[in-house]
Amino acid sequence: MLRRTLLMAAASAACLTLAPLAARADSLVDEAKAVVAKATGRADKWDGPTTGPKAVGKKTIVYVAGDMRNGGILGVSQGVKEAAGVIGWTYREIDGQGTVSGQAAALSQAVALKPDAIIVGGSDAVEQKAGIEDAAKQGITLVGWHAGAKPGPLDGVPIFANITTDAMQVAKVAAMKAIADSDGKAGVVIFADSTYAIAIAKGRAMEAEIKKCTGCSVLAFEDTPLSDVSTRIPQLTTTLLQQNGAKWTHSLAINDLYYDFMPPALSAAGIAGDGDPQNISAGDGSEAAYQRIRARDHQAGTVPEPLAMQGWQIVDELNRAFSGQKWSGYVPGVHLVTPDNIAFDGGPKNVFDPDNGYRDAYKKIWGVQ
Repeated sequence: MLRRTLLMAAASAACLTLAPLAARADSLVDEAKAVVAKATGRADKWDGPTTGPKAVGKKTIVYVAGDMRNGGILGVSQGVKEAAGVIGWTYREIDGQGTVSGQAAALSQAVALKPDAIIVGGSDAVEQKAGIEDAAKQGITLVGWHAGAKPGPLDGVPIFANITTDAMQVAKVAAMKAIADSDGKAGVVIFADSTYAIAIAKGRAMEAEIKKCTGCSVLAFEDTPLSDVSTRIPQLTTTLLQQNGAKWTHSLAINDLYYDFMPPALSAAGIAGDGDPQNISAGDGSEAAYQRIRARDHQAGTVPEPLAMQGWQIVDELNRAFSGQKWSGYVPGVHLVTPDNIAFDGGPKNVFDPDNGYRDAYKKIWGVQ
């Protein structure tokens, strides 16, 4: 009798312990679905600045690209060039060609041109600190795009403002999609690259979100350099399938590039384009990713940057700097592209270009047509 009583008490205690866990799991799934719903909504309302200085006189700006082969860096350059033409400034660009030394040389060339401003596009501001400080000493204004981990002024380097979405929020949205789609039962492989501090931080942030989900599991955290994906990902995909089988329901990557080389291995294993694993990218929004998402070809989502809009923001921030004002404080919201919303906000052109009228908004601030 005593033994039966003890067993019943133990069972009752176990139920009391499991109940809060189940409630927390349900709560997290509900939160994930709400986050995904917000991130997949139409980006058709302007939430950026509506006031600021009128356009200053003619200026010369130089875009120092980290690597023009990178779709993000290229897309921003096109936005900057377009906005510079509207505001009446002279635009030039120099390609750093994807190496630290090449970026340093490009920055030196830009400084030698004695422009009014330099845009550090996709190069790490800390790595290029010497060149950036040299430019600042010569009275050149500097703005960055993905030059550091956070938006706004950067600590320790004379960057007026760094333009980027919030990388940690991007990571959260990507992870939440896996949790929401699986109803809290995702088996996840994460792909990141420790070559870049922001990339590995984003990967670990996704891992932390998945680990909050009691019914989910992180099957593997693959630190795979972006420079090696073409050679490493095909075989790695096959290996992961052999190791995890049907437990692998979702992939989270810090860049769409990983998924450029995964589909052949998945297809060879008999996995349909809309089957598991569901591949989700926390950033980039490449043309190839848009095409895969539209075709449901082994990619379920991407969290892209509004590249052209960020180019216009860069010009606006420079105009504020030239006018002696503070940076605008604007950080674009996180947008998740899926097959259900790819027809909007630039999707037909394979880019994230919000239908929010940002061009007209900036023209109105600057007082130009």
